[in-house]
Amino acid sequence: MARAFLIVMDSVGCGGAPDAADFGDAGANTLGHIAAECAAGRADIGRQGPLRMPYLDALGLGVAIKLASGQTAAGFSATPQGRWGAATEVSRGKDTPSGHWELAGVPVPWDWTYFPDTSPAFPPDLVELVCKLAGTKGILGNCHASGMPIIARHFAEHQRLGWPICYTSADSVFQIAAHEDSFGLDRLLKLCADLAPHLHAMKVGRVIARPFRGVVGDFYRTPNRHDYAMDPPAPTLLDWVASAGRATHAIGKIGDIFSMKGVGALHKGASDIALFDHLDALLGQAEAGSLTFANFVEFDSLYGHPRDVAGYARALEWFDARAGGFLARLRPGDLAIFTADHGNDPTWRGTEHTRERVPVLCAGAGTGSLGHCAFADVGASVAQHLGVASHGVGRSFL
Repeated sequence: MARAFLIVMDSVGCGGAPDAADFGDAGANTLGHIAAECAAGRADIGRQGPLRMPYLDALGLGVAIKLASGQTAAGFSATPQGRWGAATEVSRGKDTPSGHWELAGVPVPWDWTYFPDTSPAFPPDLVELVCKLAGTKGILGNCHASGMPIIARHFAEHQRLGWPICYTSADSVFQIAAHEDSFGLDRLLKLCADLAPHLHAMKVGRVIARPFRGVVGDFYRTPNRHDYAMDPPAPTLLDWVASAGRATHAIGKIGDIFSMKGVGALHKGASDIALFDHLDALLGQAEAGSLTFANFVEFDSLYGHPRDVAGYARALEWFDARAGGFLARLRPGDLAIFTADHGNDPTWRGTEHTRERVPVLCAGAGTGSLGHCAFADVGASVAQHLGVASHGVGRSFL
């Protein structure tokens, strides 16, 4: 019986979103701009020369970038041996839940709530609730920020006062950073869990616990991050497959994104290396008729938001090498789709996600162009491959 592997390279967009200007992102192109920086010799830290992704290029990555954005990406030239296309999102967002839910067949039917880029960013009643739940007299941050800089800015105050560091971004999120030892990991997770229903009712998509350890000037975020996301607005691909009596495996933060709806087995790891080890293991162990849904977050979290072009390029090349070994071991009847949920162009202004089309690269589905498709078509196509009913808005491209 057929198996399916849906693999999301978090933030690996390829430009060309027709509504990018509405988000201030006209011209953003994560893959295209990284490739251009590499070709120009401006990303030679821990690597050198043009961006090299031969295995995904062979599936059609280079031509997908060209289809999406009209730009030829430097270093991509292979004749595609897979099915390839570029997907366009319809949900009004450029964040993780919107992208993943829509890939799984369910676009977001509402407008998310975003906090203003002001200081303070949060309304007084929300701050009062956080303080009540945390048992503190105040919060730190209360603004738009990137995670590591705001922790650095408030680390000493956080240790002295014991107040949580609260911040947001251009996404619909409320993030709380706290020290695992002095504040307490369990306390942080409970705070986020207790706060989440209130924020979900406001249509804020996620409350994110961001624990860290270390000392002033030498600290690090731990792998104990947890996302408290809203439930998807309707059953998704994971539910369709599970309802058909099939096994479902979630790798990385897929369980958080989908609030464990339709998830049979959860496979977590401290790094993308550990997550790819899970993916490789499931290639040998996943049941006939099963769905494995994976997210690789470090492109976004470690390199996109910090605007680290060389680091992003290193991660792409590492991932491509691992993908080559994975593709070589696919069984007859397996379908593997590599795609993304949004962009995060490290050459772009600011530190936020960018509105982009995403590549759709299929192994095990023949060869040729899929053309422009919808995010939701990915879920419909996986469902068709597995022989389960699709209940979403997408149309299978298989």
